Amino acid sequence: MAYVDGYVLAVPRAAMDSYREIASQSGAVWMEHGALSYVECFADDVPYGELTSFPRAVQAKDDEIVVFSWITYESREARDAVNAKVMVDPRLKMDPATMPFDTRRMIFGGFTPFIQL
Repeated sequence: MAYVDGYVLAVPRAAMDSYREIASQSGAVWMEHGALSYVECFADDVPYGELTSFPRAVQAKDDEIVVFSWITYESREARDAVNAKVMVDPRLKMDPATMPFDTRRMIFGGFTPFIQL
Protein backbone atom coordinates (compact mmCIF):
# COMPACT_ATOMS: atom_id res chain seq x y z
CA MET A 1 0.00 0.00 0.00
CA ALA A 2 1.21 3.52 -0.78
CA TYR A 3 2.55 6.10 1.68
CA VAL A 4 0.99 9.57 1.88
CA ASP A 5 2.34 13.01 2.78
CA GLY A 6 -0.50 15.37 3.61
CA TYR A 7 -0.63 19.04 4.33
CA VAL A 8 -3.06 21.86 5.03
CA LEU A 9 -2.29 25.58 4.77
CA ALA A 10 -3.96 28.95 4.28
CA VAL A 11 -3.22 31.05 1.20
CA PRO A 12 -4.20 34.71 0.89
CA ARG A 13 -6.83 35.03 -1.85
CA ALA A 14 -4.65 37.72 -3.47
CA ALA A 15 -1.80 35.17 -3.76
CA MET A 16 -3.79 32.28 -5.21
CA ASP A 17 -2.30 32.65 -8.70
CA SER A 18 1.21 32.73 -7.28
CA TYR A 19 0.47 29.67 -5.13
CA ARG A 20 -1.01 27.81 -8.12
CA GLU A 21 2.19 28.51 -10.11
CA ILE A 22 4.44 27.26 -7.30
CA ALA A 23 2.24 24.20 -6.77
CA SER A 24 2.31 23.31 -10.46
CA GLN A 25 6.09 23.57 -10.59
CA SER A 26 6.48 21.66 -7.32
CA GLY A 27 4.15 18.90 -8.46
CA ALA A 28 6.12 18.38 -11.66
CA VAL A 29 9.37 18.12 -9.67
CA TRP A 30 7.89 15.67 -7.13
CA MET A 31 6.51 13.49 -9.93
CA GLU A 32 9.81 13.58 -11.82
CA HIS A 33 11.62 12.36 -8.71
CA GLY A 34 9.24 9.44 -8.16
CA ALA A 35 6.01 10.50 -6.47
CA LEU A 36 3.01 8.47 -7.64
CA SER A 37 0.55 11.38 -7.44
CA TYR A 38 0.46 15.02 -6.40
CA VAL A 39 -2.86 16.73 -5.54
CA GLU A 40 -3.60 20.34 -4.52
CA CYS A 41 -7.16 21.39 -3.57
CA PHE A 42 -8.65 24.80 -2.78
CA ALA A 43 -11.36 24.65 -0.10
CA ASP A 44 -14.88 24.73 -1.45
CA ASP A 45 -17.08 23.48 1.39
CA VAL A 46 -15.06 23.93 4.57
CA PRO A 47 -17.11 25.43 7.40
CA TYR A 48 -15.50 27.20 10.31
CA GLY A 49 -16.03 24.78 13.18
CA GLU A 50 -17.00 25.63 16.71
CA LEU A 51 -14.08 23.67 18.21
CA THR A 52 -12.03 22.31 15.32
CA SER A 53 -11.98 22.65 11.53
CA PHE A 54 -9.56 23.06 8.66
CA PRO A 55 -9.75 26.89 8.86
CA ARG A 56 -9.15 26.83 12.62
CA ALA A 57 -6.28 24.38 12.29
CA VAL A 58 -4.31 26.77 10.07
CA GLN A 59 -5.67 29.95 11.68
CA ALA A 60 -7.12 31.04 8.33
CA LYS A 61 -7.96 34.72 8.13
CA ASP A 62 -11.00 36.18 6.35
CA ASP A 63 -8.95 36.93 3.24
CA GLU A 64 -7.41 33.43 3.02
CA ILE A 65 -8.48 30.15 1.48
CA VAL A 66 -7.58 26.74 2.90
CA VAL A 67 -5.51 24.40 0.74
CA PHE A 68 -5.61 20.65 1.36
CA SER A 69 -2.97 18.62 -0.46
CA TRP A 70 -1.33 15.24 -0.59
CA ILE A 71 1.44 13.37 -2.35
CA THR A 72 1.54 9.59 -2.66
CA TYR A 73 4.58 7.34 -2.86
CA GLU A 74 5.24 3.60 -3.19
CA SER A 75 6.39 3.39 0.44
CA ARG A 76 7.80 5.38 3.35
CA GLU A 77 11.30 4.58 2.09
CA ALA A 78 10.39 5.84 -1.38
CA ARG A 79 8.96 9.02 0.19
CA ASP A 80 12.19 9.66 2.06
CA ALA A 81 14.26 9.12 -1.11
CA VAL A 82 12.00 11.31 -3.26
CA ASN A 83 11.92 14.12 -0.70
CA ALA A 84 15.71 14.03 -0.33
CA LYS A 85 16.00 14.67 -4.08
CA VAL A 86 13.28 17.33 -4.11
CA MET A 87 14.82 19.30 -1.25
CA VAL A 88 18.07 19.81 -3.19
CA ASP A 89 16.48 20.32 -6.61
CA PRO A 90 17.62 23.79 -7.78
CA ARG A 91 14.30 24.41 -9.59
CA LEU A 92 12.48 24.71 -6.27
CA LYS A 93 13.14 27.45 -3.79
CA MET A 94 11.86 26.17 -0.46
CA ASP A 95 12.66 29.38 1.39
CA PRO A 96 9.76 30.19 3.77
CA ALA A 97 10.42 33.90 3.25
CA THR A 98 9.51 33.67 -0.45
CA MET A 99 6.38 31.51 -0.14
CA PRO A 100 3.01 33.15 -0.88
CA PHE A 101 1.62 31.91 2.46
CA ASP A 102 2.62 31.80 6.13
CA THR A 103 4.59 28.56 6.43
CA ARG A 104 4.39 28.70 10.24
CA ARG A 105 0.68 27.87 10.03
CA MET A 106 1.15 24.91 7.67
CA ILE A 107 0.27 21.47 9.01
CA PHE A 108 2.00 18.48 7.45
CA GLY A 109 2.89 14.87 8.09
CA GLY A 110 3.39 11.40 6.69
CA PHE A 111 0.67 8.75 6.88
CA THR A 112 0.49 5.00 6.42
CA PRO A 113 -2.84 4.04 4.86
CA PHE A 114 -4.68 1.18 6.55
CA ILE A 115 -7.69 0.99 4.21
CA GLN A 116 -7.65 1.67 0.49
CA LEU A 117 -10.68 0.71 -1.61
